[in-house]
Amino acid sequence: MAGVALAGLLGMLLFTLVRQAPARVPDAAPDQGEVGAVQSAGESPPDLSSMSPRERFNRLYNRIMRGAEAGDEATVTRFTPMALMAYAQLDTIDADARFHAALLQVHTGNADAARALGDTVLHQSPGHLFGYVILGTVARWKKDEPALRRAYTGFLQHYDAEMKTPRAEYAEHTRSLEDFRRAALAAKESPAGT
Repeated sequence: MAGVALAGLLGMLLFTLVRQAPARVPDAAPDQGEVGAVQSAGESPPDLSSMSPRERFNRLYNRIMRGAEAGDEATVTRFTPMALMAYAQLDTIDADARFHAALLQVHTGNADAARALGDTVLHQSPGHLFGYVILGTVARWKKDEPALRRAYTGFLQHYDAEMKTPRAEYAEHTRSLEDFRRAALAAKESPAGT
């Protein structure tokens, strides 16, 4: 039963995020060959050996998100380890890459690695909303109500100031941020903490 609930939560989160897959990175846009490959999970991925680590990570992440949106668990399972390997090879890592990697880690059940990424986002950029979303997602997955409350509180405390900053990743993930904000506001108004 817990597995079904987790799958539902992850599916909802991945569906929300897939609608906002990073469009700002030109390399992340699928070409016609990749779109065809995504539609048929049995086909091999594009030639990753000729891409930079960031291009590989973006391509694999986007493919996983499209697979998740289509309900193609085989594609998600097949390409998530490859995406995490590409992430490990990045020479520079920003909050957006950490956010994506954390979502992949949660999907594979590695909540501790995801939480570490959320902590790193906040250490590198205090108040960054992605850090709170990651920590809140992990807390929800672990059913850790106090940690979830802390994530909601931090998110709401920094929301207004952060949304005034020119962060491209916020514009790309507006729906995820708004969904988390609504949940945080609802939790703040709920005396029972549910």
